Amino acid sequence: MSKQSALIASLPTELWLGGIATPASNGARFDVLDPATGDVLSSVADASPEDAVAALDRAVAVQASWAATPARERGEILRRAFELLHSRADDFALLMTLEMGKSLQESHGEVKYGGEFLRWFSEEAVRIGGRFTQAPAGNGRILATKAPVGPVLAITPWNFPLAMGTRKIGPALAAGCTVIVKPAEDTPLTMLLLGQVFADAGLPEGVLSILPTSDAAGVSGPLMEDPRLRKVTFTGSTGVGKLLVRASAERLLRTSMELGGNAPFIVFDDADIDAAVDGAMLAKMRNGGEACTAANRLYVANSVREEFTQKLTARIAALKVGPGVTPGTDIGPLINSKQLATVTALVEDAVAKGARVRTGGQAPGGVGFFFTPTVIDEVPNTANLLRDEIFGPVAAVIGFDTEDEAIAAANDTQYGLVSYFYTRDLDRAMRVSSALDTGMVGVNRGAISDAAAPFGGVKESGFGREGGSEGIDEYLETKYIALQ
Repeated sequence: MSKQSALIASLPTELWLGGIATPASNGARFDVLDPATGDVLSSVADASPEDAVAALDRAVAVQASWAATPARERGEILRRAFELLHSRADDFALLMTLEMGKSLQESHGEVKYGGEFLRWFSEEAVRIGGRFTQAPAGNGRILATKAPVGPVLAITPWNFPLAMGTRKIGPALAAGCTVIVKPAEDTPLTMLLLGQVFADAGLPEGVLSILPTSDAAGVSGPLMEDPRLRKVTFTGSTGVGKLLVRASAERLLRTSMELGGNAPFIVFDDADIDAAVDGAMLAKMRNGGEACTAANRLYVANSVREEFTQKLTARIAALKVGPGVTPGTDIGPLINSKQLATVTALVEDAVAKGARVRTGGQAPGGVGFFFTPTVIDEVPNTANLLRDEIFGPVAAVIGFDTEDEAIAAANDTQYGLVSYFYTRDLDRAMRVSSALDTGMVGVNRGAISDAAAPFGGVKESGFGREGGSEGIDEYLETKYIALQ
């Protein structure tokens, strides 16, 4: 039996109800596909609304005892989970490559990145603070304490099936919250395997449930209507995020939303062009472009635009496309046929409106959901890909003449997750960082994600922060106690 077959045969595929592998109450299952081939990898239990309520029952039953568990013990469980995750790094990397499509190199990078949230929040668990002070009027004392918000519903996306889970589960468990995870339908296997890691790390039964499902609304709806659920955290599209926020309003649920992006990448005329190309490769091609932080619009000063475009085109044209499990692969398939159709339509729309293809520009055909890494320039303002997330390996280059013009173009979007720019001028670096209307800014950097930093956006890219010392606050309530 091959390593791939042995791994698939060993995976948990039932619901993870409070730490116990359990078939769906109605016996239903759905298939998980390999996007490189379109073949079925495995089938998993398909959670029903009744299963969702059962998971919440278990979460509520142990919420008080988990909140009362000493912070040091909660942190040590997270630390053990971090160590166990890395002991199985090869399994997790292979599994993510098989069900999501990214290259093995990218998958190993995600294991490292995702694990850091477990390590970081294992340390933050013991640093939950408060304050004690004399009232200004002198008539008493003010005590402010922090307490876990309560049971949490975490809805995770398919593009980072491990890290987007650990980025939510880590702070929730550190804060003392029980958690129900609804992973993406395309990539449930990684999350189910992570559930086994938490069980092996000693997480008590009931604290964590994982509910793969083909009916996301059918599972999340009853949970969000139940007054026992206290928070929902979501990473995904802005459209779905808006639906969840509307649903949360009925009971004023605590929410945090990490939504879509339309990241600008600006190269000023004083930039180190080779360094900017290196940064663009990271910002655009990481995860095959299937990332909310991916550079969507590359604004390059006209005086250096052709030099930058030529160098970027050469780098992107040299990328090797193929199944992620194949050694040397740089770019794997897109997640599914729908995403392939979306990327194809965006490129075709831009070309029809006058954009020029410098390399790539189409799907290669054959099995799997592949799209050739692409550079286009002379992109008109009417092109849809300047407004919509591409979520694929397509770099669109647009020229500009002045700093103010570049900033205005970068901010001309309903999104505000992240922006990037390259310059050697310190004054410009500070000035442009302040002017860009995004929650995160990369200055002379093409990769910014860090477990120790607050991740999140503004405008229609959502609200709330994940990671950093700010990340655990999303799972805590503040209580004010007035003392005589």
